[in-house]
Amino acid sequence: MATSHIEHKLRLLPDLPGCYLMKNKLGKIIYVGKAKNLKNRVRSYFKSSHEGKTAKLVSQIRDFETIITTNDKEAFLLEITLIQKHRPYYNIQLKQGNGGYPYIKITNERDPQLKIVNTIKKDGGYYFGPYPNVYAADETLHFLQKVYPLRRCNGYQHRPCLYYHMGQCLGACFKKVPKSEYQNQIRHIKSFLNGDVGIAKKMLTEKMKIAADSLQYERAAEIRDQLKYIEITVEKQKIISNDTTPRDIFNYYVNHGWISIQIFFIRQARLLKRVKRSFPIVDDPVETMEDFIGQFYSEENHQTPKEVLIPETLDADLISEAIGTPVRVPQRGQKKDLIDMAQKNAKLVLDEKFRLMELDNIKTKGAADELAVALNISSAKTIEAFDHSHIQGADIVSAMIQFVDGKPNKNAYRKYKLQNEDHADEAASTREVIRRRYTRLLKEHADLPDLILMDGGEIQLNAVKDVLENELGLEIPVAGMVKNDKHKTADLLFGQLDEHISLNPKSQAFYLVQRIQDEVHRFAINFHRQVHTKHSLSSELDTIEGVGPKTRSKLLNKFKTMKKIANAPINEIEALGINTKTAKNIKYSLNNIEK
Repeated sequence: MATSHIEHKLRLLPDLPGCYLMKNKLGKIIYVGKAKNLKNRVRSYFKSSHEGKTAKLVSQIRDFETIITTNDKEAFLLEITLIQKHRPYYNIQLKQGNGGYPYIKITNERDPQLKIVNTIKKDGGYYFGPYPNVYAADETLHFLQKVYPLRRCNGYQHRPCLYYHMGQCLGACFKKVPKSEYQNQIRHIKSFLNGDVGIAKKMLTEKMKIAADSLQYERAAEIRDQLKYIEITVEKQKIISNDTTPRDIFNYYVNHGWISIQIFFIRQARLLKRVKRSFPIVDDPVETMEDFIGQFYSEENHQTPKEVLIPETLDADLISEAIGTPVRVPQRGQKKDLIDMAQKNAKLVLDEKFRLMELDNIKTKGAADELAVALNISSAKTIEAFDHSHIQGADIVSAMIQFVDGKPNKNAYRKYKLQNEDHADEAASTREVIRRRYTRLLKEHADLPDLILMDGGEIQLNAVKDVLENELGLEIPVAGMVKNDKHKTADLLFGQLDEHISLNPKSQAFYLVQRIQDEVHRFAINFHRQVHTKHSLSSELDTIEGVGPKTRSKLLNKFKTMKKIANAPINEIEALGINTKTAKNIKYSLNNIEK
């Protein structure tokens, strides 16, 4: 079942090709996919029934984001890059055993080799990939070693190696192979791995026909499978530009005082990755963008490429001088298409941001209005809620939170250490916190809430009304938040006769009350833990000979926890003005406690 947040985002999906990234509750990317139509594909996860792995994946999705591309081929290439970068759990089938992704490499040596590797190093070698199908990459490597052999042995050993006799080594094992011979082979290999497979496919097809005509059906089947794996590996690895120049592409979109920026990194003629930024701006958008690019390359992890592409609104000469690399404004062709694609993504990000904010505002304000109607009060714009917390009567505290237009206003949250020591007297605790809160607001002539919600039943509810009406002369609507036997929000107590007001469990008003009840309980519990922990530490320190209130305060202010005090050197404890004997007593006592 899709959450309301996801429902809103599903409405905004474009009818365009691209990639989508599914995230779990921690915001971690757990799956990356591609689609010819993002709207149809992503919606299918939440609007259709699933089984097995997909069902488990969908059950963990709490959010998603999308990257649009010009066509589905670019989406495919981007998908490979995103999987390699994020290594999502549910894309496990695209990984090797060690979590890497294979590249085919031509080594930079006097006698070069052809290898499959998992990482790219700055060693002068030529790298092709990464390849999503490990087996297909292996088959392609084996094919190249047979058709365009380099070196397969360990080097000079006075005699030809087995691979030389098989025609898969140029003979570095027993002779000096001319560099020109290696260069000729490398030229063929590069051409093949860059997608020019026509000659090789023709040769394989001929060999397969000869094998079949000779009734060597197993050999013909092997060649057929080899051809299949080569098509899978090489033909899907299409380039998206005409050359392999490393380049970065910047574009932006501005609306409602915000700028959305997209940076595409093109490496090995592929879209390697995408970076997005969005933030409010005060200055001119053009100046903001030019400053951003200049600062972008001042960061350590951003190396300048051979070329940077920007839209025509920016000053190429100015930026080029600032970053020390050529900056160009493409007017047509594939480079212009990439510039346009970057702007489309920038616009999509910002439009989605504002649409979600708008939908969220409508939803939260609508929830507050809906609650006001249910209780028959004029407004529920500002709601304040209270809850108490204690452990077996110790360290009784109360907490107050505030929601405005259905959203938490954390600047207005308040904590109260209660003077009432009888935890069983809920009415007394309630009277104390209500009296303290609203006496203060009256003295400060501050705005009062439209509604007060009290976690609890009739006892707490009547205590609130008693203080407001009989002591402070206030007429603020008050409702009690009642939980069922599973500690979940059930309904409200409201009115002169404390009647049960049942809210529709699927209504926004119900969800609002539920959020408020959960939030005030969380806030109260956290505050109580802080107080209780501090008091527990104080109690243990009080049992140590020579430690009085002043010494205890010094230790807690300096070290915060018992463990840190126990691990502190004697001289650090003495530096607080504590004598050597007491310092040794503290260390001895606390170390015994830790053990």
